[in-house]
Amino acid sequence: MFVCTSVKAQMFDLKSDFTRQDTLRGAITPERDWWDLTHYQLSVAVDISNRSLSGSNVISYRVLEQDSVMQIDLQQPMEISRATQNGYELPVERIGSAWFVTLKDEQTVGDIHQLAIHFEGTPTVAANPPWSGGITWETDSNGQPFIANSNQGDGASIWWPNKDHPYDEPDSMRIGVTAPEDLMAVSNGRLTSKEEHTDGRITWNWQVVNPINNYGVNLSVGDYVHFGEDYEGEAGLLTLDYYVLRENEEKAREHFYGQVKPMMDAFEYWFGPYPFYEDGFKLIEVPYLGMEHQSAVTYGNGYQNGYLGINRSGSGWGLTFDFIIIHETGHEWFANSITYSDVADMWIHESFTNYSESLYLDYHHGEQAANEYVQGLRAGISNDRPLLGIRGVNYRGSGDMYNKGGNLLHTIRQIVDDDEIWRRTLRGLNQEFRHQTVSSKQVESYIIQKTGIPLDTVFNQYLRDIRIPLFEYFFRNGELQYRWNNVVDGFIMPVDVSIGGKNLRLEVTDEWEAMTLDTELATSLRVDPNYYVGYFNLLGLGDTFGE
Repeated sequence: MFVCTSVKAQMFDLKSDFTRQDTLRGAITPERDWWDLTHYQLSVAVDISNRSLSGSNVISYRVLEQDSVMQIDLQQPMEISRATQNGYELPVERIGSAWFVTLKDEQTVGDIHQLAIHFEGTPTVAANPPWSGGITWETDSNGQPFIANSNQGDGASIWWPNKDHPYDEPDSMRIGVTAPEDLMAVSNGRLTSKEEHTDGRITWNWQVVNPINNYGVNLSVGDYVHFGEDYEGEAGLLTLDYYVLRENEEKAREHFYGQVKPMMDAFEYWFGPYPFYEDGFKLIEVPYLGMEHQSAVTYGNGYQNGYLGINRSGSGWGLTFDFIIIHETGHEWFANSITYSDVADMWIHESFTNYSESLYLDYHHGEQAANEYVQGLRAGISNDRPLLGIRGVNYRGSGDMYNKGGNLLHTIRQIVDDDEIWRRTLRGLNQEFRHQTVSSKQVESYIIQKTGIPLDTVFNQYLRDIRIPLFEYFFRNGELQYRWNNVVDGFIMPVDVSIGGKNLRLEVTDEWEAMTLDTELATSLRVDPNYYVGYFNLLGLGDTFGE
């Protein structure tokens, strides 16, 4: 039970000292707006001894408006060595991490062009992956190199040049990674070919045929072994491929074979078909905890249940599944297929994926297990600032977008009170916004439309405010009087309560309401703990009738 005994004021600090670099990174600048990204062809060579990368990215784009200056992003200490188009070497000006390329050819609306960006350098070493991004350079227990990227927060431009804003994705992508011949380089999509070079290196060529977000592009190099299985899913046969360190093959086989198919069963039930059948699904072992790289989910949870063996929810249910496999794969639906159009709306990724953990439990262990798991996560909520960030300046919302966001969605499930409608809504999101970038407003509006419930103030409360709704009540003269307090103006949300052992649904606003009660029932009140709210008897006398 979550009983609120104090009220937080609506006081929270939002960052306001944004720099020009914040705007260049977070805004749809004029130098981004006039062209539509259609394809990347990324080639990158990994120099292990020098911890450096070099290569090129051929960017295909469609002209939307006539212009001649393009913004390409690449973070220091990486450098763009040259930019070319149709045989011309083009002038490039750098302002921080933004590089402005001046084109020579006329850019006619509707035309498709290519721009080749050549790059090199020693990329940032990830200090605390995946939270502090960059490249991780490690070795396995046999002394073999073990290398991977992780860059959601910092941006893909930390290691390769691209249009580093989430609103625009390529329709498809090719990725070629060159590494020493005794190692394997794994990336997104499907392996199309291998090129052996005379200098003892191999280029591994991968192809993605679906739209892909920049931060979801994967680079993993190691002494991998490969095995896999097939999954008969809603959209046909899905290949499940696993790339693990040679030393871990035996335990990886047992662990992955036991976890992945049951996960797919649950997620396809609740969310609809896996979004990238054409590109397949992979789990790839990496030297950090894991990330949701599209069709190439990276894994480093030690082949154990829980979060590094820890029960995050405190309910016990967190140890019944491998957190990284479940959570990071949930992102295939919410992050990789449905992608925020601005990092300010990152709750779309993390709240739904946090919630996917409980839906996995619901599918395999029942609704009570899911309820206990979600409620247990509340201990990790800080209510420090809103879940929504500020658009246009690369500023995300509170880390509460995980646990609080999951509790928001769980609360909405209670409000809907019809699991078929709720399931159709979740599956509908994945149909309506499949392979698209979206805003929070679009997602909110869709849920309101499909459930038929006015949830506007609910979203405002939980996404744009930090206060937890407080259900205030008291019994007097045979009546129950009640309202919401600690809420945004005009807040409306029903709530399920138990009075004297009888379950009731109350339609509650921020104005006092009253209802007459049978004196035999009016002895105590309890709010359904599946609602993330507080409740408080204003008289404080044991909730007894007539006091």
